[in-house]
Order: sequence, then C-alpha cells, then structure tokens
Amino acid sequence: MTWIVSICAGLAITYLALLAALVLVRPKGNLLGESVRLLPDLLRLLTRLVADPSVPRSARVRLSLLLGYLALPFDLVPDFVPLLGYADDAIVVSLVLRSVVRRAGATVVRRHWPGTEHGLTALARLTGLKLEPAVPEP
Repeated sequence: MTWIVSICAGLAITYLALLAALVLVRPKGNLLGESVRLLPDLLRLLTRLVADPSVPRSARVRLSLLLGYLALPFDLVPDFVPLLGYADDAIVVSLVLRSVVRRAGATVVRRHWPGTEHGLTALARLTGLKLEPAVPEP
C-alpha cells in the first residue's frame, strides 16, 4: 500500500514541477493573445514543415508528436488552472518550434510561413526566433 502512495506522490511532484517549468518558459505580455490569432497559420506551418524532406528527421518527428499532442481532446494543464490553463498549448508549440528552428534554420520557417509578415514577426517574438528581414523579390 505504501508503494501506491509513493507512486502517487511522485506523480504529483512531477506534475507540479512541470507546471513550474511551464510558468517559467511561458511567453510574457500579450504574446499569448497573439498566439491564438496565429493558430490557423501555425497549424499550416507545422504540417508544411513535417512534409518537407529538407527538414531534419529528428525535427519532423518532434513536429509530428506536437501535432498529435495538439489533436488530443485533453490538455496537459486543465483550462481552469490560472495563467496556464489556456496557455499550455502555446507554450509547448513555442518550445518545439524553437528546437526545430535550431536544427532546420529560420529560413525554412520563413519559406513555409503561410501568413503575413506581421504574423511571422509575432511568431518570432512568441518563439524567440531570430529572423532576418525578408528579401524583396525583384
């Protein structure tokens, strides 16, 4: 019986540590509001990056797992939890995109971005990406 209590306590401590980590890495300011507006373009970006063979396989695997996570009917953090309830998806997306950009490069994200330049700028602020200014086409 004590091992059941120990397992439950370990799971509770792990979950609280995860919540604390999400609080520390969450975007500051109104970036969460911007992330909701970016969601349709962001989903198209993720599917395009998964389909691009020039993106490293490890990054495509992470993106595929992210798309699977976003399709789940339940959240990592329930929506009634203050500060993080609605933000957990945006936080997870920004963390995965940061790691993908480190592997694939910011130019790949720019090439596949389906939205406006303003939306790409908001995505860069949300994820901490360093994007070079767009080169105008002749």
